[in-house]
Amino acid sequence: MKFETTLIEGRLVKRYKRFFADVELASGTIVTAHCPNTGAMAGIKDPGLRVWIEPASNPKRKLRYTWEIVEAGGVLIGAHPARANALAEEAINAGIITELAGYSSLRREVKYGENSRIDLLLEKDGAPPCWVEVKNVHWQRQPGLAEFPDGVTSRGAKHLNELAAQAAKGDRAVQLFVVQRDDCQTLRPAADLDPVYAETIKQARAAGVEVLAYACSVSPEEISISHRMEFATL
Repeated sequence: MKFETTLIEGRLVKRYKRFFADVELASGTIVTAHCPNTGAMAGIKDPGLRVWIEPASNPKRKLRYTWEIVEAGGVLIGAHPARANALAEEAINAGIITELAGYSSLRREVKYGENSRIDLLLEKDGAPPCWVEVKNVHWQRQPGLAEFPDGVTSRGAKHLNELAAQAAKGDRAVQLFVVQRDDCQTLRPAADLDPVYAETIKQARAAGVEVLAYACSVSPEEISISHRMEFATL
């Protein structure tokens, strides 16, 4: 996924009210950017971190910039969680996620479960549909180890239960984690932070839900899924 416009580098002044981030540019000017990550952003929201923001193509937009990338611990990390779905679709179409290759149709945001929409639905003749829920990951507390979630996520547990229900019907169900950084080899549930989610993913796997994790190569020019990671069992 190449960025449509050249990103602008700056320093994070503060992130506040969930949706806003003040960024100091090289000129000393401070601009307010849209913060697309409304979660805890553990480890990537500290004042002073290098960040990259994308100018809006629509001149009428209220906030002229969107926060896209952050550097933490010398590593570039994608800060826009909604990019994960597009990254997954791009990688599936390119055959990079080999476990999800071979389908003739890919649809996004298809209704299923209890008032939910699946991120990706893969289909082909003669095979059960494949329901793919995508989760974005950025958090690292130990070298080489990514963790999810960085805050309690009842919604994430709900999605796992809905995937398990699809698996029980005989369909294929996949929880895909897109880790927007390239310095981790393993992903595990943050059981100390959200024990309910950790237990739910354990139960979902036992019910037939597949769990995949893929890392990303991140630069100010583009972000792309690069290689598979191990998922640590509980």
